[in-house]
Amino acid sequence: MKNLLDNIVNPEDLRKLNQDQLPQLAKELRDFIIDIVATKEGHLGASLGVVELTIALHYLFDTPNDLLVWDVGHQAYGHKILTGRKDIFHTNRQFGGIAGFPTIKESKFDAFGVGHSSTSISAALGMAIASNIKGATEKHHIAVIGDASIASGMAFEALNHAGVSKANLLIILNDNAIGIDPSVGALKEYLTKVKTDKRLAAQNNIIKALNFDYSGPIDGHDLPKVLSELKRLKDVKGPKFLHVITTKGKGLQKAEEDQVTYHAPGKFDKISGERLKIAKSLYTKYQDVFGKTVVELADENKNIVGITPAMLTGGSLKFMMEKHPTRTFDVGIAEQHAVTLAAGMATQGLVPFCNIYSTFLQRAYDQVIHDVALQNLPVIFCLDRAGLVGEDGATHHGVFDLAYLRLIPNLIVFAPRNEIELRNILYTAQLGLKKPIAIRYPRGTGTIIDWKKPFEKIEVGKGVCLQEGNKIAILSIGTIAKNVSEALEFVENLNLFSHYDMRFVKPLDENLLHRIFDKHQTIITIEDGTIKGGFGSAILEFASENNYHHKIKTIGIPDEFIEHGNVLTLQHKLKLDAENLANTFNALT
Repeated sequence: MKNLLDNIVNPEDLRKLNQDQLPQLAKELRDFIIDIVATKEGHLGASLGVVELTIALHYLFDTPNDLLVWDVGHQAYGHKILTGRKDIFHTNRQFGGIAGFPTIKESKFDAFGVGHSSTSISAALGMAIASNIKGATEKHHIAVIGDASIASGMAFEALNHAGVSKANLLIILNDNAIGIDPSVGALKEYLTKVKTDKRLAAQNNIIKALNFDYSGPIDGHDLPKVLSELKRLKDVKGPKFLHVITTKGKGLQKAEEDQVTYHAPGKFDKISGERLKIAKSLYTKYQDVFGKTVVELADENKNIVGITPAMLTGGSLKFMMEKHPTRTFDVGIAEQHAVTLAAGMATQGLVPFCNIYSTFLQRAYDQVIHDVALQNLPVIFCLDRAGLVGEDGATHHGVFDLAYLRLIPNLIVFAPRNEIELRNILYTAQLGLKKPIAIRYPRGTGTIIDWKKPFEKIEVGKGVCLQEGNKIAILSIGTIAKNVSEALEFVENLNLFSHYDMRFVKPLDENLLHRIFDKHQTIITIEDGTIKGGFGSAILEFASENNYHHKIKTIGIPDEFIEHGNVLTLQHKLKLDAENLANTFNALT
């Protein structure tokens, strides 16, 4: 039997197949995804779950003229393979290769760039309204969204608008009861009931109540059924909603059995599905330092609560959930709600640790300002994945937090240099700072084996000197201090260089800064955040306000969106690695 996938470069080739050939293609597409991801890594489970749906959509709709938007994009590998990227799919998420998420600049088939959840309905509705305005009323607009993403506020806002529009919009709910962790909330419980009680879907249907033509739920792996229903819906005008039931990880037994782990399993054996053993690091992930320390603090402080928007595992609040389930809250993909929930708890004397990835806190910016900082409520924001995060790329790098947080009144902003500093600031924060604090720390492991030391209180707004010199002062913030220390081992005149870990971007240690400016001729700032408005900008403002006229060089993330690639590669490209920093330092002597 010849391999069908070998002869498919784009959807036009796909449409030449007979319908009865599509199940064979589905098997081949699954095998192809498994084969590549087994060695190159990436998001596996979601893409395996939508193979039949992906084939059906491109088979029946005239993509890219018909516009297809994938929510988040974890499930879009099959889409990429069928739309001209099969031969380069092995470069997925690699530096210089294709992106792990759909992106407009990569392909005309990627109608909208994604990476954060719950944007697909709004985007597709916008496209549909534009088509109506332009008279292209026969054009189809499709949003594929998961059951975790549709529970987010933005998705509800879009549903509310779409239901009263005349848009030619098809929303497909890919319902597998799991995002990264299992889905949570009342909507998830409703969808579970709909799957088992067809009368509920017919009589008490939330989607129908919002004026959608609702159909389903149907088996998303039954290709003839999916094709039949999509054909019918093509002729239905206005907003439509198809509820599809799928299995995340479909086709690989291990991925079906352990859907959380196989969301992004790392390297694995493509036949058995067994994950390949890697040498266990001697060091601890920063997320686990956070997660384990919060449990230790919560054991003593009964007012501590943990909050996460659908990142129990990724942020390591899973430890808190295991030990203190009644004080741990996974609120689903709802960052805005998570922040204001924490604010409400803080008004009643609880001590909320609100654990959110740096890139996702951007989604709750108004709530940080209006509901927390304006009221000066002592919420503790624990921002995982700060700085460059690697292969997930531009949508996930946490490089804007220092800039967007330091301008907010009342908010303390801290970046630990290492695991011990993270541990101690968590301890300090729950003692009662009377202000909100944002603590940002990176993805990956630290550098200290024995980090679990007795707690020490950190004085707010105080930096530390790590290396004493007499001419050039290097000011760093956060874990990038490691690169600076390594670079200083290769400078030609070490006695010329001082190195200070400022620790707090807000409030700045102004007493220390005055001493630094009085003693040194040149100031260098280094951060793993954007240099526009970030830590370096804060030092420039201090110098201007105090009439210092030193030479000041700011080093950090340039004013551009950074592509995907492993962190060391990206640091080297941006000249933030130790070797390039040493060259920069030597050039200033």
